[in-house]
Amino acid sequence: MPSSAPGPWLRLIALSAAAGCAAAVVSGALGLHSVHRALAALTLPPLCALVAAAWIAHRRLLVPAVAALVGFLAAALVTPHPAHLVLAGLALAAALVAAAGCFRGEPVPRAALRDYVTLTKPRIMTLLLLTGAAGMFVGAHGVPPLSTFAVTMVGLALACGGASALNHVLDRDIDRLMPRTGERPVAGERIAPARALEFGLALSAFSFVLLASCVNVLTAVLALVGNLFYVLVYTGWLKRSTPQNIVIGGAAGAVPPVVGWAAVTGHLALPAVFLFLIVFFWTPPHFWALALLIKRDYEAARIPMLPVVRGDRETTRQILLYSLVLVAVTLLPFAWRTAGILYLAAALLLGAVFLRLAWRLRQEATPVRARALFHFSLLYLAILFVAMAIDPLL
Repeated sequence: MPSSAPGPWLRLIALSAAAGCAAAVVSGALGLHSVHRALAALTLPPLCALVAAAWIAHRRLLVPAVAALVGFLAAALVTPHPAHLVLAGLALAAALVAAAGCFRGEPVPRAALRDYVTLTKPRIMTLLLLTGAAGMFVGAHGVPPLSTFAVTMVGLALACGGASALNHVLDRDIDRLMPRTGERPVAGERIAPARALEFGLALSAFSFVLLASCVNVLTAVLALVGNLFYVLVYTGWLKRSTPQNIVIGGAAGAVPPVVGWAAVTGHLALPAVFLFLIVFFWTPPHFWALALLIKRDYEAARIPMLPVVRGDRETTRQILLYSLVLVAVTLLPFAWRTAGILYLAAALLLGAVFLRLAWRLRQEATPVRARALFHFSLLYLAILFVAMAIDPLL
């Protein structure tokens, strides 16, 4: 039986990898050393994405894809010009073979655009982008350059969307077991896992290329680290293995404001760590409130979320403890003079409401109180970071 053809996203990855190899070969042959090094660095992400897609979903492309990546890396290590150029040429040839292979096979029906949008988890992405934008305003001590702001937001959206799409692929088995997630595009079989994989890899690779070429390398690396941590560490390992999954895995969701800071400053500093810590300590009480509401779903899917493993009473205790730490951490930007009076007022007022809701949930763990804390926590983080962003403007 003929194998299915890769979709348009993998074709785009393969063509980008081949074009990058060609540009690197030409720039190297012409002696454009700085341009050559930049093009080589930007070619690596699509090459790596091509190998990952071939390894997981399209094994017939694996040999040329791996050959292209190995040849490209070998060319980077071999400095004598003739050997360097020969290895780069071989990498280009292998990349072209892989790209040609992406256009062979039986076509697969296209999925609806709205399902691809759903793969990116737009509701979650909105909050992540808001914290990333706030990080840019805080780092710039005012309004960041419009071009940098726009490119960073697009690059961050690609990174977040790519990670979410790959999460759909890895979680499709447990998503089918939970009513809340059973109709997601991959779990509901409206998008083939291979297509969702290609889509997620494409967004992730092009996020790095865009941020590294148009913003700075640190921003691209941070976005990629957040992406990989969410996909490999949280989704692939922690989520199914420990009740502390959301605590450690929450680090991925705390990366966007640091990305925003790095985009306008080009470096990391203690105020960026404060932004990270706020989201990091916000995540457990936010997510555990939701977990209390859908505990039966996690039980059915055998996911060791805290309410399933330790019970409601311990979960509400942990929620209250993390809420106390969260409110204390939100005062650090003011104490360090990163934010002013407006932010302090917002942090104290919002923190007081957050603690009251957490205390009430601790007193009586009802669905009504868990729902109230969950929904307020979303508003809490959004208003807090908006206040932090506009504080320097006053």
